[in-house]
Amino acid sequence: MTSPDQEFASRLKEHLDRSAGDLRPGLAYRLQQARAAALGQLEEKRQTAVAGGLVGAHGLAGGLGTGTLGGGPRRPLQHRIALGLGIAILAAAMFGWYQWKAWQEVEELSDIDAQILTSDLPIDAYVDRGFQNWLSTAQRTD
Repeated sequence: MTSPDQEFASRLKEHLDRSAGDLRPGLAYRLQQARAAALGQLEEKRQTAVAGGLVGAHGLAGGLGTGTLGGGPRRPLQHRIALGLGIAILAAAMFGWYQWKAWQEVEELSDIDAQILTSDLPIDAYVDRGFQNWLSTAQRTD
C-alpha cells in the first residue's frame, strides 16, 4: 500500500473502532459471527486456490505463484504437469528435427556416391593427383 492508502486505512480503522463502542451487544455479536464466517470462506478459497483450483481474483493470484525465491504460493500440480509436458514435446520436436536433418545429409551423400559409382570415369581417376589438380584449375577458370 502507498502512504496515502495507509493513512486512509488508519483513519477509517479509528473511526470504525469508535463507532463500534456504541453498538448494542446483540448486534456486535452478530457482526462478529458474520466476520468470522466471511474469514472462513476466504480461507477456504485460499486453500482451494493453493490446491490447484482458480477461485475468483484471490484464487487466480494465489494459483499462479509469485516467482519469488522466498516462497509464496506454489504453482498448482496441473500447471507443473502442463509445463513438463510442453518441455517434453519441445525436446521431442527438436530431436526429430535433428534426426530429419541427419537423414537428409545421409541421403545427399548417398546420391553423390551413386553418381560417382555410375559415372564413366574409373574410381582410380578420382584419387589421381593430376585429376585433383585439373579439378582445382577448372574451378578457378569458371
